[in-house]
Amino acid sequence: MKIYKIPEATVMRLSVYSRFLHQLIDEGVATVSSGDIAKGVGVSSAQVRKDLAYFGEFGTRGVGYRVDELYGHLMKILGLDQTWNIVLIGAGKLGSALALYQGFAERGFHISTILDVDPARIGTKLGNVEVEPLEVLQDRVKENNIRVGVVTVPASAAQDVTDRLVQAGIKAILNFSPRILKVPNSVILRNVDLSVNLEVLSFNLALNR
Repeated sequence: MKIYKIPEATVMRLSVYSRFLHQLIDEGVATVSSGDIAKGVGVSSAQVRKDLAYFGEFGTRGVGYRVDELYGHLMKILGLDQTWNIVLIGAGKLGSALALYQGFAERGFHISTILDVDPARIGTKLGNVEVEPLEVLQDRVKENNIRVGVVTVPASAAQDVTDRLVQAGIKAILNFSPRILKVPNSVILRNVDLSVNLEVLSFNLALNR
């Protein structure tokens, strides 16, 4: 199969499609059309077909897609046919909420290590995982074959923590701190700034008032 540069928006839609298909599986639906998927997730059927076409031909013309087969294909494309161990740094309120969120495990993401620098948090448990000192980062990354790091520390500590993650061999980082981080080109970085999303909502509300 010829490899194309896949737009990030397409990857995000694939994730949404997979969740919708999982819903259909739970409801006992066996087949689905691109139009059904489009209606279910709020895009056009042409967009659904275009997104899927990056990865090959799925389904049968005039019949549609077998829900379980398409779901399996999407999970493999998204790398969710395996379990990803995660190190979470920062066991404060946000870090604790993320550590206890069951949705990650349902999608194959296992928070196997939680680290902090606060002596009051070290030794406590979030779910079944004990909070450990930041100093054990390198050892835990190797022991648990961790490739993904989640940063939930204050902005002042975020770059230092990110540098440590990179040095430990982490290849993908999800940043919840409000700081703009610098990483090598070999490391994938995604930023989740909740205030930015709220500001987008306020912009749209202000635009339409």
